[in-house]
Amino acid sequence: MLAYRNAAGANQPGWQVRVVPNKYPVLEIHGGLNREGEGLYDKMEGIGAHEVIIETPDHTKTLSELSEKEIADVLHAFRDRILDLKRDIRLRYILLFKNHGTAAGATMEHSHSQLIALPVVPKRVIEEMEGSKRYYNFKERCVFCDIIRQERRDQVRVVSESERFLVLEPYAPRFPFETWILPRQHASHFETVDQAQLQDLSWVLRSTLRKIDKVLERPPYNFVLHTAPVQEGAMVYYHWHIELMPKLTKVAGFEWGTGFYINPSPPEESARFLREAGLG
Repeated sequence: MLAYRNAAGANQPGWQVRVVPNKYPVLEIHGGLNREGEGLYDKMEGIGAHEVIIETPDHTKTLSELSEKEIADVLHAFRDRILDLKRDIRLRYILLFKNHGTAAGATMEHSHSQLIALPVVPKRVIEEMEGSKRYYNFKERCVFCDIIRQERRDQVRVVSESERFLVLEPYAPRFPFETWILPRQHASHFETVDQAQLQDLSWVLRSTLRKIDKVLERPPYNFVLHTAPVQEGAMVYYHWHIELMPKLTKVAGFEWGTGFYINPSPPEESARFLREAGLG
């Protein structure tokens, strides 16, 4: 499906990053959507794609332990797979995520991420985009660009920044040490990133993961890439970004019943702890 290699041929040692079909896919690429109604309900076939990005051939390494070059290769694989899959007009949204550690949902130890391409735009993505669009219609500015400007000015929730990216603890985080990585230049689709941005992002992501490992003693975490639907053009109101969520608390009855989250760690304190971890 995809492999970056230093040497050798297909299905031989010498690869650095590989992308393979998931052995137990949530969705499969073959077939038709076959949308139909069943009374007041709607249903369709599970058409899409489910892939595994194997981040390194070294079973002992985690993503944070890879070099900048190795992480850049992983990010290249993310972009290349989106660009390939978006050519299938049945696919509306491509989700890239990582579950690190059993408590975060990982089912195998070897360092990997996952891609799921969907024939619909997920409800949560629609809500995020609609909220961004309402803000833009009211203020004629991207809400994420405004967040970047305010956080860079205030400097109380900023973890680090580079020439092209800002790392911060959001103002009202759902989880302790929830961390966002945002491109400083507006863009709605991750797959539009260029080589310089990918290289910068590899440094930023590695630094951030290492800070979290040091401060929180290598916690399990979830990593989600938030990007615009692949069949839509550039959006002035939406801004792609990465959300990192260490698994330090549990979602329980109150959260499920209200949609509110209990977070015992103020983002200003979390940002300070991560800043003081160094490793820039």
